[in-house]
This record gives sequence, structure tokens and C-alpha cells, in this order.
Amino acid sequence: MIGDGPTVHVGDPGPRPVHLLLSEPARPFGNDPALDFLVKARGTRVSVETRVRTWDGDGLDAFLATLAEDFRGWEGARAWHSLEHDLTISAEHRSGGHVHLTWGIHDRPPAEEWRFETTTVHAAGEEMRTLAAEVRTFLTSVVG
Repeated sequence: MIGDGPTVHVGDPGPRPVHLLLSEPARPFGNDPALDFLVKARGTRVSVETRVRTWDGDGLDAFLATLAEDFRGWEGARAWHSLEHDLTISAEHRSGGHVHLTWGIHDRPPAEEWRFETTTVHAAGEEMRTLAAEVRTFLTSVVG
């Protein structure tokens, strides 16, 4: 845990694991709906981070909850992005009952000099429900 604030850990240990950490949620403009948080990707050969700007979370928790409710699967990819596209997620349901989430972490505009992607794999259903609930708690932990 980073300090005493809320965090969300995403990712499994594996042969070359990359773990994601969402932390430091803040409302930079007081009661304004803007909600920022830090997203970090750490692994053996990677260390990137950026501050993500959302409009009240941009429905990230609802996006993940929808994936959990559709545990039987869907065709194609579903996508989510933050307000300024500094965090993107593409979700695909694969055989074997797993959801592959491809997380894109992007340099903040206007620089946009770099982009990093990693994929985490989650069991459809309960594991996705747990992730959605953790993200909901994280996004609602900061009041203006």
C-alpha cells in the first residue's frame, strides 16, 4: 500500500510479471467532477507511471462490472478510456472463461511521447466482480 490512501493492485505473478497499481486518487479542483489518480506499471524490465484524469472515474467501475456480468462471454473487444486517453483498456473474453484486459498507459497530452501496454488475465465472473468492486471503492474514496 502506498501511504495510507486507497489502492488497487492488478496483475498476477507469472514468468515475467507486470503489476499495475492505481493509487493517490484526488480531486484537483475541489468539488469539480475531475478525479485524478496515479497508475503505475512495474515489472522486471519496466517501470512506467502517469497521472490519469477522469470525469468522476469515467465509468471505469461500471465498465468492469459489465464485463463481470457478461461472464459467459461476448464477441470482439470492448473498450474504455479515461477523459484524456492517458489510460485505455481493451477487454476480450477468451475460451476457458477468462477475460484479457489490455491496459494502455500513455504519456499525458500534449507530449504523448510514449505508450506502454500490458495484458492481465482474470477469471470471468467472480474475479471480475471483485476487481470492479475494488475500483468502485477506489474511485469513490475521495470527496470534493
